[in-house]
Amino acid sequence: MLLTVDIGNSHTVAGIFAATEIRKSWRWRTEARATADELSCLFHHLLTLAAIATDDISGIAMASVVPQLNPAMASCLEILFARPPMLVDADTDTGITIATDNPAEVGADRLVNSAAAFTRYRRELIVVDFGTATTFDCVSAAGEYLGGAIAPGLAISLEALRNKTAKLPRVDISRPPTTALGRNTETAMASGVIYGYAGLVQGLLRRLSREMEQAPKVIATGGMAAIIAAHVPEIEEVDPLLTLEGLRTIHARNA
Repeated sequence: MLLTVDIGNSHTVAGIFAATEIRKSWRWRTEARATADELSCLFHHLLTLAAIATDDISGIAMASVVPQLNPAMASCLEILFARPPMLVDADTDTGITIATDNPAEVGADRLVNSAAAFTRYRRELIVVDFGTATTFDCVSAAGEYLGGAIAPGLAISLEALRNKTAKLPRVDISRPPTTALGRNTETAMASGVIYGYAGLVQGLLRRLSREMEQAPKVIATGGMAAIIAAHVPEIEEVDPLLTLEGLRTIHARNA
């Protein structure tokens, strides 16, 4: 079995693959100051609940955008599974070519998402990842990572709205309003956040699509993907585990 670990700014997602099928996945809050011992306890507990033995793990692939957590995570994984993780970065053979001005600055999660989508479809693509930041990653039909756009994430936008206004309440956006016209403060805020953010995503997708050579397929991933994709017709597919699938295909490519 293969263990895949995606360390994001807000959450860490891990998954277990048996061949090409994902058997189990987990999500927890990223704690940049976590120790190797704390992470070991977490992994041991999760694997025990899933009835998976550490000896069942024959490979580990990891992507991270939190460099300060990498040493503790790598130490934890090597101690638990008696093997070091493969850490994906700009120098890893992902199956796509980085065609940006500075390849080293491209986030590992963006490369992994792009590689996963291109491996699956082999065509012009835009991958939208709704995480702490919302990233738009463009891939050519020749498998070139062209770059893209980065916007503040949906959760960050909502948090800023709450923190910078004295009278506005907390709003649950997991159940968006059915109309843009809010009849009270809560529905007005939810409308502004959901439909306003959908407009941002739709506008960027249209502009990026015009700048690409062919009409791209658009795939969304990340924790907020399903909420926004319902209001953006340009998004053709939502795959919440795209990053883990990318780590699997990259590991297989480099094994």
